Amino acid sequence: MPSILVTNDDGVHSPGIHALAAALRALGDITIVAPVTESSAIGHALTLARPLRLERVAMYGDGDAVFSVDGTPTDCVNIALTMVLDRQPDLVVSGINKGFNLGDDVTYSGTVAGAMEGALLGIPSIAVSLERTRDPHDFNFTPAARAAASIAASVLEKGLPARTFLNINVPRRLTHGFRATVQGTRNHVTKVTQSIDPRGRPYYWIEEGDSEWHPDERSDYHAVKSGWISVTPLHPDLTRRDALPLVEALPLPPSVAVD
Repeated sequence: MPSILVTNDDGVHSPGIHALAAALRALGDITIVAPVTESSAIGHALTLARPLRLERVAMYGDGDAVFSVDGTPTDCVNIALTMVLDRQPDLVVSGINKGFNLGDDVTYSGTVAGAMEGALLGIPSIAVSLERTRDPHDFNFTPAARAAASIAASVLEKGLPARTFLNINVPRRLTHGFRATVQGTRNHVTKVTQSIDPRGRPYYWIEEGDSEWHPDERSDYHAVKSGWISVTPLHPDLTRRDALPLVEALPLPPSVAVD
């Protein structure tokens, strides 16, 4: 049976990760290694300044090996591969995240980072996110779990190009099937609110802010708003290759003298 590593950024006790594991169980042997607490919007952070703790979670009786790490999703993937699994998994699946990870948000997302780390380590990987509801307790993970299992089965059979992973976003009002997409782009206005603590010192909350999405029928944002399951192939290479001639044309000195 294939070995499947499951992680997330909502924490090891999130119902989304266990709905995902249950849907993947027919495809292989499941091991869950996830943060002990929520690590949303932490991006691709790796913990280097302090030791990490790995704990076996015994409260789940579904037969899966479940572990928590007091770190980030990226930490979890690295700890899983070196300290938990006896061989490299055939697939890494990260999710199901409570809320979309569309467009530029993939750079902040801990869910996406878990899949990215798998891809960097040479493992086919998938990130899965579900549209957020107004009620934080009102999530139906079943459609997203089924979508993830369907894509996972295809990836296990066909594989992915090196250093490539898939970012899946599932709308709550699902009216269509899967659609291959690109990252959407937007104009984002940052929103930060200030308050005063009991000692008279200011503190700040970074909020979601406002976004104006650029019209693009091929984008992940357009797909989910039209009722499609968005599937976007991503990779870690951020090089803007068509800008290389611009950089080469800059009046850069051939060397920098060191005093």
